[in-house]
Amino acid sequence: MIIGVPREIKPDENRVGLLPVGAEMLVADGHTVLVQRSAGAGSGFDDKEYAAVGARLVTKPADVYARCELVVKVKEPQPGELRMLHKGQTVFTYFHFAASGDLTRGCLRAGITAVAYETLRDAKGRLPLLTPMSEVAGKMAVQEGAKYLERAMGGRGILLGGVPGVAPASVLVLGGGVVGTNAALVAAGMGARVVLMDVDIDRLRHLAGIMPANVTTIYCDSHAVARHIRYADLVIGAVLIPGARAPRLVRRSHIKTMKPGSVIVDVCIDQGGCVETSHPTTHHDPVFVVDGVIHYCVANMPGAVSRTSSQALCNATLPYVCQLAGRGVDAFAALSPGHAAAINIRAGLITSPAVAGAFPDLPHA
Repeated sequence: MIIGVPREIKPDENRVGLLPVGAEMLVADGHTVLVQRSAGAGSGFDDKEYAAVGARLVTKPADVYARCELVVKVKEPQPGELRMLHKGQTVFTYFHFAASGDLTRGCLRAGITAVAYETLRDAKGRLPLLTPMSEVAGKMAVQEGAKYLERAMGGRGILLGGVPGVAPASVLVLGGGVVGTNAALVAAGMGARVVLMDVDIDRLRHLAGIMPANVTTIYCDSHAVARHIRYADLVIGAVLIPGARAPRLVRRSHIKTMKPGSVIVDVCIDQGGCVETSHPTTHHDPVFVVDGVIHYCVANMPGAVSRTSSQALCNATLPYVCQLAGRGVDAFAALSPGHAAAINIRAGLITSPAVAGAFPDLPHA
């Protein structure tokens, strides 16, 4: 099979979809690997490293998309890339279709098979390709939130952990999954008072048993959100419904009750966001203010720590890339229901129930 790795063109996206070691393994298996020049530069991987293991370097993205049967990326195809996709091609990447009707329609028109990192499940029902980036984003959420709480950044001028004699910041984390767990642990480690919310009682019991003493678990309902958000200095949106649009837990009316200069980091913005006032931002222009509250809504947060993120992502994706390349889409899907769940679009039809639910007017199987 011919496998292509284009350079990412989403703003401020420096990750790469395949490391040199992955190219080496695929070439050893008899595949041809085309890597666009400088695809790995943003993560610290030089073209020479790819060439040394047998990958073929190409200059233009069109050279990748026109020739490759399998395209391995990090982020969803951008408008210019959508025009280069062709019927029968398989694209393996993060899609987050439910957040974008234009992307969904574009991939349907192109006739590609869209295999989504974010909906692939392992034998235990976990999301192994979403997990590493969720770990990165959860930790980064606290790091960025702490920065924007600084007065020079427009925040309240609060140190997250406080000092002796001065109270620490209050942090509200919405969602107790991978993002929320990592965010709560980092915030607690910095000394903040943390409230961690989820709707799964069993999950809350588990979290209560592993979290430090300065983390309180609270069942997430609308009244609890309204009550706790008014005291929060930093709110982290970490809600996930795999493949579907994130539920809007924080309303404009909630924002109006928050303290001026407080900060929201909406990590789930790539799934539409859990805050009514959120919209996607970039690393170069990461924040905006609504009703005195700073909103940080960067849709590719892990792209800022691209070397760490690329290594973590590719460690998880490489076995599945090898399966797709060696077996083809049908045999890949037949391996398990979790493999099949990764296929969101096939032959002009939406095959993911969550994506179909987001766009009931579009053709689906």
